[in-house]
Amino acid sequence: MHVLLIDDEWLVRAGLTTMLSGAEGITVVGEAGDGAGVVELVRSTRPDVVLMDLRMPGTDGITATAQLRDLPPAVLVLTTFDTDELVRRALRAGADGFLLKDTPPADLVAAIRRAARGEPTFSPGILRKLMAQIADGDEGRRARARSALATLTQSERRVAEAVGEGLSNAEIAASQFMSVTTIKSYVSRVLVKLEVANRVQIALLVHDAK
Repeated sequence: MHVLLIDDEWLVRAGLTTMLSGAEGITVVGEAGDGAGVVELVRSTRPDVVLMDLRMPGTDGITATAQLRDLPPAVLVLTTFDTDELVRRALRAGADGFLLKDTPPADLVAAIRRAARGEPTFSPGILRKLMAQIADGDEGRRARARSALATLTQSERRVAEAVGEGLSNAEIAASQFMSVTTIKSYVSRVLVKLEVANRVQIALLVHDAK
């Protein structure tokens, strides 16, 4: 599993490299001090996961995340403050999840593995807080979200709502008495119908519609 580090603090990058080098099956394939040239860096290093800082000089993490939206690696944002407006903007830009920088090493490694499998990952409590803030937004956004969800079948809507609760494919499959393969197919259809890039953005729409 290949990981790319984007953070303006070299001490953070050095610490992450040292920590991840001790994790079985994980290799840091590159690093950068800001998001400039991130597309070319991703294409040359071919990471499975990008660990992305948000506040950086030059090209910030939100801009860099948006540039990677149509490329394969999962983008896992690292941030310092769980109420930062930049975090919400990063999710809109296509981030697959985010963690606080004080996340314990074992939890960070587990989060990287989940992100590589396509499962969104967040520090405890942050997703609920962000969704509550987003759901309190303007009525126009709520109406647009409800209109988008109305294009789904009942089964697709149930899967989308389960994704919005942060459930994995296996957990959704168990609750819906379906196979994991079937749930993966449903998620793929939901992504296409809602015209979103990942599971996080499905969750955003679900919560926007409330």
